Amino acid sequence: MVPQNPNPDDKNFDWTAAEADVKNVVDLGEARTRRTTGAGDTHFEVTLDESPTVGGMPVDPPPSGAAGRVPIVPVGWSSWPNIKHNIRQTLAVFGYRCGFHALRSPKYAILAAFWAVVGVFRLAGRQIRWWWVTEQYALRQGTADANDPAMWLKLHREVKATRMWRFIVLAAEVLTVVIGGPILWVTAPWWALALVATAVVTFLAHIGRPDDRPIITPATVAGRFRRVNPDIILRAYYAAGLGHPDKPHQQISFGSTMARDPSGTGSQVSIDLPYGKTFDEAVKARGAIASGLDVAISQVFITRDFSSHRRHTLWVADRDPLSAGAGRTPLLRCKATDVWQPAPFGLDERGNKVMVDLLWNSILIGAQPRQGKTFAARLLALYAALDPYVKLTVLDGGGKPDWRKFSLVADRCAFGLAMTRDGDPAEIVLEALREIKADVQDRYERLSKLPVDVCPEGKLTREIARDPKYKMPVRLVFLDEFQEYFDLGEISKEIASLLVYLVKVAPAAGVGFVDATQRPSGIGSGQVAQQFVSFRDNHQVRFSLRTGSWQVSDLVLGSGAYSEGHDSSTLLPSYKGVGILRGASDATPTVRTYLADADDAEKILTAARALREAAGTLTGMAAGEDIARVARDVLADVRAVIERGETGAQWEEIASRLGERLPEAYADTTAESISAQVRAFGVRSVDVKRNGKALKGAKTDDIDAAIGRRKAA
Repeated sequence: MVPQNPNPDDKNFDWTAAEADVKNVVDLGEARTRRTTGAGDTHFEVTLDESPTVGGMPVDPPPSGAAGRVPIVPVGWSSWPNIKHNIRQTLAVFGYRCGFHALRSPKYAILAAFWAVVGVFRLAGRQIRWWWVTEQYALRQGTADANDPAMWLKLHREVKATRMWRFIVLAAEVLTVVIGGPILWVTAPWWALALVATAVVTFLAHIGRPDDRPIITPATVAGRFRRVNPDIILRAYYAAGLGHPDKPHQQISFGSTMARDPSGTGSQVSIDLPYGKTFDEAVKARGAIASGLDVAISQVFITRDFSSHRRHTLWVADRDPLSAGAGRTPLLRCKATDVWQPAPFGLDERGNKVMVDLLWNSILIGAQPRQGKTFAARLLALYAALDPYVKLTVLDGGGKPDWRKFSLVADRCAFGLAMTRDGDPAEIVLEALREIKADVQDRYERLSKLPVDVCPEGKLTREIARDPKYKMPVRLVFLDEFQEYFDLGEISKEIASLLVYLVKVAPAAGVGFVDATQRPSGIGSGQVAQQFVSFRDNHQVRFSLRTGSWQVSDLVLGSGAYSEGHDSSTLLPSYKGVGILRGASDATPTVRTYLADADDAEKILTAARALREAAGTLTGMAAGEDIARVARDVLADVRAVIERGETGAQWEEIASRLGERLPEAYADTTAESISAQVRAFGVRSVDVKRNGKALKGAKTDDIDAAIGRRKAA
């Protein structure tokens, strides 16, 4: 301890020792801080920054223009469509509340009358207590206890005077009611009486009603949600093993202030993990973070920050944002659409609209059965149907009723696999894919020959697509349960080959694909199974509704989706029409798709057919054209490609020659497929020697014999 301040006149005081002892002085503020927090304390209500900073950085920057200025007029009132939308919303809420309270008005009247009667007695009691000056009783009692008769007499005289003039006030009030009431009843119009009675009953009911017994029930109730603050977030992250509050360089820090998100549906903050911790670790610990926050995992969303792999944005929803549907599709207005603009698909977890580009893309939709896969694909098809300049091909391997009404507008359509009066659906699918392939190849050739001023980049433009002289409309192919087309035997080989070719090449020519399946893992074996995988993996946009495991989710969303935190197997079974959309934009939102049921679809498709009839763009099966496949005589075609003087040909040679001479029917024929077709007529597969090499093929005599047997039959 420092010696006390000496007498300045004391020449024997040791100043050197006193100055040396200053180092032992205790800083009381610092000591109290150490005693309060403690080195081993795990309480998280601590200062997050060494020194407080003014303001803070919001997670989402406020909307601003190029000059960095916030708009003077709010975005919601900046344009006539936005103004109309806000007015409609306000009127809708007002109308709902009016209807809600109008239905309950008799109940309100009964309760108001009851509590008004109670209010009469309560008001009378209050006025009697006011008249009798009961608040002075304690003062007079205090003076009596203190044996102060002078003060008591003074208070007594004051209370008598106060009671007198208050009695006069109450008497005037009673006379006003007794005399004025009958006069008002006789002279006032009915509406004035109604207003006075309503005001009096309301006033008395307000006095008589207990505070916890409201008369009017709220039409809308503000939801309750768990408040999230930095202390709770630190607790959650430390409990999830993403850092440690006491170890050096292992603390969680914040890259922004905690704030409500712009939609007002949750809280968000930017999190900086300790050095060495990664975004992937945060994603894997999402469940533990939800537990630490004491919320459901469906309320926790972690978004990558591309500026740093250890930084991310945490958004905690007030309630499960995926449990409420997105509502009916805006397509029910049945107005013409433009496929060159994105299609409305649904709402993300924050209620923002999600749009999907159908042009230049191939879209894969996968899910377990009965999770909304077909509805999601059909929603995009309905948007395309309302554009009268889009040529539709609808092929449903499952044969469900969901797609049947598309026969009103589809150029080609096939439903199921059973034979119909339109023919064999598998043959219709094959013929449709052949025709599309020929069209794609022809488009590329014609686009390359167009002048630069018409086709600047050698790509299809909106003007070219809508000009009938070019005959190159946008084409969209919708395949539901496409795995069925990979399991049809020999015909599947050609179908699979065509699908792989088209999904790789066709989108750039203005021919898009939307393909849905409940078997993303594949089907079949050998070459067809390999082609299935190739077809599945060549989609740019992926939408996965609920799946059975993260491995299946990765098959639908694409490799690496799970490591980025996207796993559709975590979606709840009750989420119908909810899935993860990857590849449509920089973000990967969880989307609640709009609803369009069978009645909605029929209404939209009826309007779409009328639009096409008015534009003169109804074609194919929808226009009643006969598109039955022209049956090929395989034996005759094979015999025709065997040259004069040849005793036979190898299967490879036969397939190659057929593809060159009859590309419209045999463009993708393989040696295996043509061998199977020819052997079905009893033609043997034997060794045929060519250039010193013997491979399997067919003898000319065997083919002629098979043709002869068929004629004789």
